[in-house]
Formats: sequence, C-alpha cells, structure tokens
Amino acid sequence: MPFARLATATTATCHIGLGLAAVGRPGYINLGRDEDLGDDRSVETLRARTHELLDAAYAQGVRYFDVARSYGRSEEFLATWLDNNPGRNDVVVGSKWGYTYTADWTTDAEQHEVKDHGVRTYDRQRAETADLLGERLDLYQIHSVTPESPALTDKELHARLAEAAAQGTTIGFSTSGPAQADAIRAALAVTVDGEPLFRTVQSTYNALETSAAPALAEAHDAGLTVIVKEGMANGRLAGPHAPDALRAVAEETSLGCDAVALGLVLCQPWAGVVLSGAATTGQLASNLHAAVVDLDDDQLSRLAALVEEPRVYWERRGQLPWH
Repeated sequence: MPFARLATATTATCHIGLGLAAVGRPGYINLGRDEDLGDDRSVETLRARTHELLDAAYAQGVRYFDVARSYGRSEEFLATWLDNNPGRNDVVVGSKWGYTYTADWTTDAEQHEVKDHGVRTYDRQRAETADLLGERLDLYQIHSVTPESPALTDKELHARLAEAAAQGTTIGFSTSGPAQADAIRAALAVTVDGEPLFRTVQSTYNALETSAAPALAEAHDAGLTVIVKEGMANGRLAGPHAPDALRAVAEETSLGCDAVALGLVLCQPWAGVVLSGAATTGQLASNLHAAVVDLDDDQLSRLAALVEEPRVYWERRGQLPWH
C-alpha cells in the first residue's frame, strides 16, 4: 500500500498532508478566503500559488498530496508540479471521483459541482485523472459517500474498482454529512470476491465535529488508513474565527489556533494522516506546527466542550457561502 511509504518516513510532519481544494479553483467555502487569495485568481496565479505551496510542503517533510476531479484544476496543477520535479518519487498522491466541477472558473456560479456515483461517471473521471496523473496516482477515492450513496451497493462499480485495485491503485472513499459513521460502517462491509474493497477512508473530524470517531477507530482496526479532512472546520477554527477555549489553549502552548486544532486530530490513535488545507505558505508553516502539539488532560477536556451536535454542524457548513 502507498501509505506504507509514510510509515517509514522520519520527518515529524510525514503524517500531515496537503489538500488542494482551496487553491485548485477560484471559489470555495473556507472563511477568510478573500484575505488569503485577493482578487487575482487567474489560472496562472493559482497554478503558481499551488506550486509554491507544494514546494514548501515537500521541503518541510509533507509527503501526501490530496486532489479531486471537482477541485477545479487541482489535478492539473499537481501533475505539472510532479513533472517539474521528477526526482520526488517518495510522495503519495490521492485523488477523488464522484463530483464534476461545473463553476467554469468563476466564484458566483449557481452550482459549483455536481455529484454522481454511477459507473459512467467513474469511467469518465478515471480516464480524465489518468490523462493528468498517469502512474503517479496512488489512491483513488469515491468522493463524499453517504449512507444512501449507490456506490455502496453497485456491484458493477465494485467490480470496476476491484479491477483498478488489482492493477495497483489503492481504492478508498471519503465521507461527509451528519451520518458519516453509518457510511463508514457500510463501506467496511463492501467486499469483492470475499475481500474488502476499500483500503482508506477520508472523513471530516475536528474539534467541533467528532461523531465519526468510533467508526474511524473501527476502520483503523480493520486495517484501513484513516485520512482526516476539514480539521480546521473550513476556517471556523482559524485564529480570527476560533472559539475562546481554543484561543486559550493556543496561547498556553505558544502556538496558533490552527496548529492546536490539527494537533488535536493527530493525537487520535486512529488518525493516519491529517490534511492541511492551507492557501498560503504562512498558513502551511503554522499548520505544520501541529506535529509538535502536546495537550494535557485539562486542555483536552476544555476542547472537548466545543463539540457540536452533528446536524447543527453540517447545517452550518452547508450555509457557508462560496467566496
């Protein structure tokens, strides 16, 4: 499995990955986006920003990079960076299929992405990903599986995915929504010829939304690599927006709220990789301090009090505007 390469890495930051959702397209739902990106969000400008972030991440020990078909040109930006740096063969590349990007490089589109977990979408998007990333793709994930997703029951799709696995691509899935735990457990039960289909799971987990934790622990115990996304709650846990309890703990540790928020994820025994969604190299450098966060029982208790009821959390997330 590709993540075995991370297990042998010696850098403190090898369990922090860089996700390109925030820089692969001009519009996204993260708070503070206008300050992070400014007005110039041309393809050329965001390509250069992405390459700068990838250079900085690699130099500081990050080895997992996460993209998706729906993240605008994220696969393209990562592919050109890989082409420009042919000696960096120790990275692990993950992408996702299941959403189609429809915003046409604008921030005010009526619909930014369209979800479909059918075989036709898989075939089309797998070919598109192959055109860009080729053999550099290590992990291909179904994007945002929910309990009602047809991807959990479609035997034809399962056969396609098993074929890709037999050819060397690790197959995984990501989850979203208030029923993440149910989706994870349903996916763990999917088999092809008696063998589990999925080898990784990527889920939302942060100081505000912890409901998937028991199911993620079960996935870890079943041998899956757990990747955590949205550890910053789309900016709600960043300095300008962080709740008072998080600010207080950050001050006690002499680190940023972002580092503490991501460090809280890293201290979970089932967490294999936590994603930074940094849009600037300064944010990335601060995020990477998560690797040295050491929280005591009192601090963990105060942070635990921040947890929201899952439906409340996801309703608020669904109301975040695209910037």
